[in-house]
Amino acid sequence: MKSPFTGKEMKLVKEKRQMEFRKEKFKIIFHFYLCEDTNEQFTDVHLDELNVNQLYNQYRDLYNIPFQDEIISIRKKYNLSSTRMSQILGFGPNGYRLYESGEIPSLSNAKLIQMANDPNDFVKLLHMCDKIDQEEKHKIIDKIQHLIHEEENALFEREYVDYLFGREFPSFITGYKKPSFEKISNMVAFFGEKLSPFKTKMNKLLFYSDFLMYRESCFSISGLKYQAIQRGPVPVNFQSLYDFLNNKNIIKINTVDFGEYYGEQIINSIEFDDELFSNKELEILKFVAEKFENINSTQISDLSHMENAWIENVEDKDLINYNYSFELSTI
Repeated sequence: MKSPFTGKEMKLVKEKRQMEFRKEKFKIIFHFYLCEDTNEQFTDVHLDELNVNQLYNQYRDLYNIPFQDEIISIRKKYNLSSTRMSQILGFGPNGYRLYESGEIPSLSNAKLIQMANDPNDFVKLLHMCDKIDQEEKHKIIDKIQHLIHEEENALFEREYVDYLFGREFPSFITGYKKPSFEKISNMVAFFGEKLSPFKTKMNKLLFYSDFLMYRESCFSISGLKYQAIQRGPVPVNFQSLYDFLNNKNIIKINTVDFGEYYGEQIINSIEFDDELFSNKELEILKFVAEKFENINSTQISDLSHMENAWIENVEDKDLINYNYSFELSTI
C-alpha cells in the first residue's frame, strides 16, 4: 500500500494492542501500514478484517458462542431455512441468517443455538414455538427422529473422530474452527492426488495450509490442532488419523523400502470435493502444493524448523498457537 502523503510503499507493521468489544478487553496482533516519513498509520479492508476477526474470535471463545460454520451446520442438519430456524428459536425474522453471515449472537441467543445442536433439545424448542402449525411440526419431528436414529448407528465412528480431533470449542489452537472430518480428509486426498507425499511431508503441507489460511483470515481451514515434535509441526494424533483414513478407503498408504528404513507414501482413493472449500481455501491449497512440489520430506521438515511456531514449542512438544501464523518465515 502506498502512502497518500509521499506515494512511497509503506511498511506492514504488526504489534500487540488491547482492543474492546462489548465491554470486554482483548489483546490482538494489530496489523497496519506505517508511513515512515509522516509516522501516520493506515489500514485497508483486508487488515481491518484481520484485526476485527481476532477480536471477535476471542470474544466467541470467552463466552462459548458458536462460530459461523457451526451455526450453518446446525441449520443444515435439520434441512430448514434460516427463517424457520429464527422462528423456532424465537429470533427476529432475519436473526439466524445474520448470525450465519458473521454477526455475533447475544449470549442468550448463543445458548439457544447451542441447545438446537442437540436433536432432543431441538424437539423441545420446536414444541414451544407458536409460529409453526402442528402439521409442519410433526413433519420436522419425524425428520429429527430419523436423524437421531442415524446418529445412534454412527456413534462409534463419531466417538473415534472425537478422539482424533478432540471436542474442544474452537480456539487459538484449532484456528477458531471446529475440526471438520470432511475437510481434513479432503485436504489429505488433495495433496495425495497432487504430490503423493510421504507422511512427514503431508504433515507439513497440512500445517502450512492451515497456518497460511489463518494468516490471511484468522481462521484455519481444517480446525486441526498441531504439535511441535522433533521432525517439525504435525497434526495431533496424525498416525491414527492416516490409519483411519486408510481403513475408510479415503487414502492408500504405500510402504516404500529405502533399505535402511521404510517410508509411508500417501495416495488418494477418493475424488477431491472442492465444493467443501471456499475460493480462498482452494487458492491456499493450490499455492502450498505448487510451493512444495519439488521439495522432499527432509527439506520441508528442515524448513519448518526455521519457524518460530516450531522453535518455541518443540522443547516441551507443546500445541502450537495459530497466532504463530503471523510469524511464518518460509512461505
